[in-house]
Amino acid sequence: MSQDKKEVANLKTLGWHGIYNNLNISVLEMGKQTNIYLEENKKIGLPSKDEKRIIFFGNSITQNWSEYTDYLNENNYINRGISGQTTYQMLLRFRDDVVNLKPAAVVILAGINDLAGNNGPVTKEEVIDNIKSMAEIANANGIKVFLSSILPTYDFIWTPGVYPANDVIEINNNIKDYCENGNSTYVDYHTTMKDNRDGLKDNFTYWVEEVKRYDGVHPNKEGYQEMERIVSNKLKEIL
Repeated sequence: MSQDKKEVANLKTLGWHGIYNNLNISVLEMGKQTNIYLEENKKIGLPSKDEKRIIFFGNSITQNWSEYTDYLNENNYINRGISGQTTYQMLLRFRDDVVNLKPAAVVILAGINDLAGNNGPVTKEEVIDNIKSMAEIANANGIKVFLSSILPTYDFIWTPGVYPANDVIEINNNIKDYCENGNSTYVDYHTTMKDNRDGLKDNFTYWVEEVKRYDGVHPNKEGYQEMERIVSNKLKEIL
């Protein structure tokens, strides 16, 4: 793909201050912003009698979704993503941003920031356990659970020298196996979005001019449209 045809991301628009050139806020500081939806949560209140409320819960990949497409807004899905967050940070706010909003279902996408070491070293088992804990809290509150695969990732711009592709596959396989217990539904983004290195295909991510390479972690519009195709089918199948 020629340079002029590459999609170039506006990092400030996407909230990626400090990831690539220490502009404003570090990835760790972003992850600590656990209460950014406090006022919004108060405003939306409880669902109406016939409302089938669905929450998309995650990190920057979820938070930035609405910057690229109108999918979530058009379907009245609630976006509760926070950039930079690990599964541990997501677990801490799960009650406030999911359970207390009484949704019919939650779509959880989590884990890649753990593998990037955003909060320091963490084991794959801890990541898996945190994801399972969120699913079990949701199940205990009558919320249908959709557990998403981690998107394929070869490396990280903001954590050089870390190559998580195999760990991503191992965690995804574990999540898929866990979903076979019948209490959660697996959403497989990985299979159709991976390249020959088990990273994110170039056409599904954006070009970062600051470092002269593709981001490789975060989707572009085409990437989100592929995710929408996949998750829509799963939501229709179950709901």
